[in-house]
Amino acid sequence: MLTERIDLNEEMPKEKEKKSHECDICKKSFGRNHTLTIHKRSHTGEKRFHCDVCGKAFAEKYQLTKHIRVHTGERPYHCDICGKSFSQSTHVTKHKFIHTGEKQFHCDICGKSFYQIHDLTKHKYVHTGEKRYQCDICGKSFTRSDHLLKHKSIHTGEKPYDCDICGKPFSQKEQLIAHKHIHTGEKPYQCVVCGKRFSRLGALTKHKGVHTGERPFHCDVCGKSFHDENGLAKHIRVHTGEKPYQCDTCGKSFSQNPHLTAHKRIHTGEKPYDCDICGKPFSRKEHLTAHKRIHTGERPFHCDVCGKAFSQKNHLNTHKYVHK
Repeated sequence: MLTERIDLNEEMPKEKEKKSHECDICKKSFGRNHTLTIHKRSHTGEKRFHCDVCGKAFAEKYQLTKHIRVHTGERPYHCDICGKSFSQSTHVTKHKFIHTGEKQFHCDICGKSFYQIHDLTKHKYVHTGEKRYQCDICGKSFTRSDHLLKHKSIHTGEKPYDCDICGKPFSQKEQLIAHKHIHTGEKPYQCVVCGKRFSRLGALTKHKGVHTGERPFHCDVCGKSFHDENGLAKHIRVHTGEKPYQCDTCGKSFSQNPHLTAHKRIHTGEKPYDCDICGKPFSRKEHLTAHKRIHTGERPFHCDVCGKAFSQKNHLNTHKYVHK
């Protein structure tokens, strides 16, 4: 439906492109009355199109069409460079920038570059401090609408995205995509500086700060700086004591969602991380990393007094009592 509307606009003679239909609420103008009618739903909140699988409602039919692919798994859009498939055409456009490396939109305040103009627009809120999107349940404000949507899942507990391999549910689609890399071992994001690969784009973004040293996000309580906004948001909970993530089995609360995820494995017994040398499974990735040093002999933790090296940080901490 979206494609059809765009084609109709392109074929329309220029004399008919005059925006004569004005919204009486925000005064925005449109070329067709039908487009104005659709726009008005953004003010009224009317959502006429419902998903018959999960019941989620949408203002426009094309939005429902896109959403249904979450359930069907359909990915009709393909990258003509690497062949990767996507459920939405905009995702292909975004993905292609990975191949071209083109970042044509630049922030006039800090110089940071972006692939798309709406990413630049979102970024600028970092400098202005503007938080336009507010949670109607707890009142917390956010700079981006997608951050608000993610936050709301804390209140609703909704997890509509299920892993088709292990059945684990997720509140966000990108969480499911990142999770699947545990099963596939895929690491599609590569650092152009050192070549290190990552399973999540956020992890690559964080890693890049190792090379640039850039930490533009500062805590106004203690002054500590971070590579990204998410890192700062997590840190601030150290000062506020906020623990918004609660275990639905025992009620224990956590300041970060990954900590809750790791905790839940105490109840489920899940151990998704396997040693590729001996096959031993672990519930947490950091436990697997520590275990592997048994095989490699690596000892990255050094005593700053005598220079003795250890494979585990807790072993180093125990050793330091020798010098006290």
